[in-house]
Amino acid sequence: MSGALLVAGTTSDAGKTVLTTALCRAFARRGLRVAPFKAQNMSNNSMVVGGGAEIGRAQWVQALAAGVEPEAAMNPVLLKPGSDRRSHVVVMGRPAGEIASSEFIGGRTHLAEAAYAAYDDLSERFDLLVCEGAGSPAEINLRAGDYVNMGLARHAGMPVVVVGDIDRGGVFAAMFGTVALLDAADQRLVAGFIVNKFRGDESLLRPGLDRLEQITGRRVHGVLPWSPDLWLDSEDALELSGRRSSGEGALRVAVVRLPRISNFTDVDALGIEPDVDVSFVSEPHAMAGADLVVLPGTRATLADLAWLRSRGLDLAVLDHADAGRPVLGICGGFQMLGRTISDPDGVEGVRGAETAGLGLLDVTTTFDADKVLRLHEDGGYEIHHGRAVPGDVDEFPGGARDGSAFGTMLHGSLEFDAFRRAFLTDVAALAGREYRPSGVSFAVARAARLDLLGDLAEKHLDVDALLALARDGAPDVPVLPPGA
Repeated sequence: MSGALLVAGTTSDAGKTVLTTALCRAFARRGLRVAPFKAQNMSNNSMVVGGGAEIGRAQWVQALAAGVEPEAAMNPVLLKPGSDRRSHVVVMGRPAGEIASSEFIGGRTHLAEAAYAAYDDLSERFDLLVCEGAGSPAEINLRAGDYVNMGLARHAGMPVVVVGDIDRGGVFAAMFGTVALLDAADQRLVAGFIVNKFRGDESLLRPGLDRLEQITGRRVHGVLPWSPDLWLDSEDALELSGRRSSGEGALRVAVVRLPRISNFTDVDALGIEPDVDVSFVSEPHAMAGADLVVLPGTRATLADLAWLRSRGLDLAVLDHADAGRPVLGICGGFQMLGRTISDPDGVEGVRGAETAGLGLLDVTTTFDADKVLRLHEDGGYEIHHGRAVPGDVDEFPGGARDGSAFGTMLHGSLEFDAFRRAFLTDVAALAGREYRPSGVSFAVARAARLDLLGDLAEKHLDVDALLALARDGAPDVPVLPPGA
């Protein structure tokens, strides 16, 4: 049986993904065979792994940090929001129906069983599991059906560290309250804290850390600093801030921020180019002056196309294309650029729905209940229900091209350096601009970010103490009121 540690958070976006990734890197450097694990991920950013299985993008990156092959067991349950109240379910990498928000307390027993089975399987095959929680374990309204935070910790007898984002403020209250709201059995597994995104002189923080340790009886295992050089494949829409260039004359890329945007990590590769400025836009005026407009993937193509039209963004895209400036559609965005989109089986919710696309490409799309999950060794991967059939158009990798309109069903193709440079050269020529290929490598840049995370963990966290926790379990800690 392997050792294990659960990284929980005071809130969503507190730093669980970053810390889990950092620990995967740091522990792997010690010669351990490490696997990431997230029992349930709710995200529209996903990745195809070996065997054509779909998992959360974050767990894929964490596996890279650990130096192991990503697999479905590392994220056995993936929920992909289709609306505010329903999510599409992926179990062990395969589509498994839908779940409503009303089922979150008592309707997920089968998902918990799948998650625990995957955890038990990994624990037999790896030296150490670094597990990532979801949201906060203090969401006590959901505790009865929880299997990703304290439910998982109880299943495995696993120690828990709670990470909090000090940049938001209120981190000490959030850490204390997270523990105090748990019942006694859960509290006994919470072994310590980690502070994330600290800026400034750490000595000013020390009195608060000392007091937190005194009143909770739990160690603070380190303080991770805020770093401007640190960014990972974005996990959710909280990270849609763009990658801005400080260089003069940079190519300006405007990515439409669709309500149900998915796999927007596709444009991360553009963000590493020093002469490319990437921003996310949701208003027509914000598109003005862009050299390239990107319509990204979406979990609900028909609904997001209607949203595009309701805001006048469709006209802005058409005006941009009419001026001869390039437009790139990826997956759902590609489908929007076509002539028609039909959904005879109601894959997106309305049986028999059909609508006109933007008409920039001679392509027709029909949704099919069977999802395509395909990993291309020569570049990119596919995750889609829509089958796009090209007509009178030129070839483009994974899709079609007509003049300044480009479309592809391939996610991740821009991460391949030669393709990205060739595409940006075309974009610049169409926009009447000059583009100077930088020679940067996306793979090298990603590896450098993962190494930076490992370095930050080694420098600012007590990695040895965290490893001892994972191997030996939680120490004897007091139970705080009111959970006591």
